[in-house]
Amino acid sequence: MGDFKPIETQEQFDAAISERLKREKETQAKAYEGYLSPADYAEKEKEFNTRIATLENSLNEANGKLTNQDKDIAERDAKIKAYETHSVKTRIANELGLSYEAVDFLHGEDEESIRKSATALKGLVGTKHSAAPLANPEGTPGKAEDEALKNTLRKLKGE
Repeated sequence: MGDFKPIETQEQFDAAISERLKREKETQAKAYEGYLSPADYAEKEKEFNTRIATLENSLNEANGKLTNQDKDIAERDAKIKAYETHSVKTRIANELGLSYEAVDFLHGEDEESIRKSATALKGLVGTKHSAAPLANPEGTPGKAEDEALKNTLRKLKGE
């Protein structure tokens, strides 16, 4: 075969295996081509953690706004229900001939229970309407009062 030369120094050893090490590095580079290095992994992890924290903050803000909106909607729904109930009470009181003040004494949540309450109240108090004052049949309002004042003045003067 050929002359065998024993390797006596580190430089000779490095020169002898450098080609083999180069091929092995290329093979390993191809095998792990799509993978991240530990430094790249740490950088990506830091980036993702920052993004997660930002998204969690925006999610918490959105949940806070949603909670406030839900509370506002519940308050508005309660007001609307109260207005609708009062409207039904007023309508039923008017239908049964009760006075407007009697609406405050009616109770119930639906029309049937309000109607029962109104019927019971009507049985207790009757149908007393405070009627509007009638017009003066004599003509213009206050004419009789003016005549009474004129007569009083005449008597004072001695006429």
